[in-house]
Amino acid sequence: MKLSMKIWLCSIAVMAVAFGIGGYFFVNDVFEASMERETKQAMDESSILRFAFETAALNAPSKYGILSDSAVEKIGYNLEKSGQDTLRHLRLSDEERQVLYASGDFGADGDLLLDVGEESRAYRVIALEGRYYVQTGTMVPTLDRRLYLETLRDVTEVYEERTRGFAVYRTLMLLILVISSVFLFFISSWLTRPIRFLTQAAKKMTDGDYSCRARQVSRDEMGQLTRDFNRMAGVLEETIHNLEEEVRAREDFIAAFSHELKTPLTAVIGYADLLRSRKLDEEKHFLSANYIYTEGKRLEAMSLRLLDIIVTKRYAIEPQETDVEDLFSYLRDMYGEHGENPFVFRYEPGHIRGEANLLKSVLLNLADNACKASSPGDPVEVLGECREEGYWFAVRDQGVGIAPEELKKITEAFYMVDKSRSRSRNGAGLGLALCVEVLKLHESRLEIESRPGEGSCFSFLIPFEEVKAE
Repeated sequence: MKLSMKIWLCSIAVMAVAFGIGGYFFVNDVFEASMERETKQAMDESSILRFAFETAALNAPSKYGILSDSAVEKIGYNLEKSGQDTLRHLRLSDEERQVLYASGDFGADGDLLLDVGEESRAYRVIALEGRYYVQTGTMVPTLDRRLYLETLRDVTEVYEERTRGFAVYRTLMLLILVISSVFLFFISSWLTRPIRFLTQAAKKMTDGDYSCRARQVSRDEMGQLTRDFNRMAGVLEETIHNLEEEVRAREDFIAAFSHELKTPLTAVIGYADLLRSRKLDEEKHFLSANYIYTEGKRLEAMSLRLLDIIVTKRYAIEPQETDVEDLFSYLRDMYGEHGENPFVFRYEPGHIRGEANLLKSVLLNLADNACKASSPGDPVEVLGECREEGYWFAVRDQGVGIAPEELKKITEAFYMVDKSRSRSRNGAGLGLALCVEVLKLHESRLEIESRPGEGSCFSFLIPFEEVKAE
């Protein structure tokens, strides 16, 4: 059952119970007030009849001061006939509670007289032949006798009014419930509308549409729930996107790794088979062995780079005070006088805290990439500058540059912008991936600026504050 239906049914049930209990007490309260009024009037009428009886008894002829039973009957008859609108219902009894006179339709028993004394009166409500009466009883001392006077007051109309009141209230309650149910249905649907939107968004996300968001229609708790749901959906979408990117990157990594292994291994196996199966002259023998050696060194370099990346991700460095002159001198010794590309060094003296060997590896990889991207004879600049927040390193070339869509991918393992050019220079696309991991250990990151046909600049900043070991 839908939540809106539950809210609607519960509201109707609560209203029905509340109206039922409230109507019962209301009608009963009116009934009790009417009965109290009728009872009071019955007791007042009993007092009037008692006084009238006493007066009549004093004026009635008596022998030796004794009121006879016949005189009592006559007085009772006169009192009965003296009612203004209808006949009175009364009954007179002697000291032994034996009836001396009673109206013709006075059918009540005499048990009420057991509660009547000289100083007390009694009353009760009784039902006779489908009608309701208030029966009163009082003692009438007159002359030398103690008589009992009983009256009946018809209160059937009060009971009928109560019955009509319940009937009218039930009809009114049903009418109100029907009208209220219509309004409550729309109200419950309106209140649960945010939940329906959340349910629809959750179903769409279950079907794979992670960009779906729930519509916010209020600013109350349900609106807050919708905002939290949308934030959760955003985080989930980003997480799934990252996972998909990670899976894609792993698949690309495996494919690239397999391809990178296949090319040199095919060459190694082919030339080894050539050396094994044929007798070659000295020159061809040397060329075949040299090709096997070159491809083997390439495989060795690639495996070492992969091992460096794996180890670096789990590495905890011990930063030490390092003079930047040592880093630039190392790079100058490697490239300053050898190679096809002239190196230009411009840097400021300074000191940093970090792992010198790892930073040398970063600069060496950047310089190697700059050479691969440049044509023979194009200069490569190695820059260093002391800044307020740290020491800035940069390697700039005038090579082929990198397209904007390639910039986000070049730091992935085995990714190469120009595969043919990189392979011709024994590249495997692992250098920048290693640089990124090393710089993370130094709380730094690689910045890349490049324009196709104009060259590239790879830079990073080593902060002056002490690097925190993982």
